[in-house]
Amino acid sequence: MIIARSIGLFLLAAIAEIGGAWLIWQGIREHKGWIWVGAGVIALGLYGFVATLQPDAHFGRILAAYGGIFVAGSLAWAMIIDGFRPDRWDVAGALICLAGVAVIMYGPRTTP
Repeated sequence: MIIARSIGLFLLAAIAEIGGAWLIWQGIREHKGWIWVGAGVIALGLYGFVATLQPDAHFGRILAAYGGIFVAGSLAWAMIIDGFRPDRWDVAGALICLAGVAVIMYGPRTTP
């Protein structure tokens, strides 16, 4: 149950962060306006909040693992929202990152 919660929180964080960055991109680069930028800033703030809800108490571990989620999530976002088609190297890199997430977050640990 803790792993499922952690994965769910990582997915929620990815939607907030990647979505927030995308909204800002749309507001500035695609000239959609400051409302889009403001919504992006709010989403990025929500990302920071969601990250604190992870069951593990180690900031560095959470952020390091989230980096792998961000890489894979960014490619997924680009595919779904922007019609981007990753090549095999994009996919391989994302899978390597997700393997890193699994090792960092869910590898067996001994408590001293």
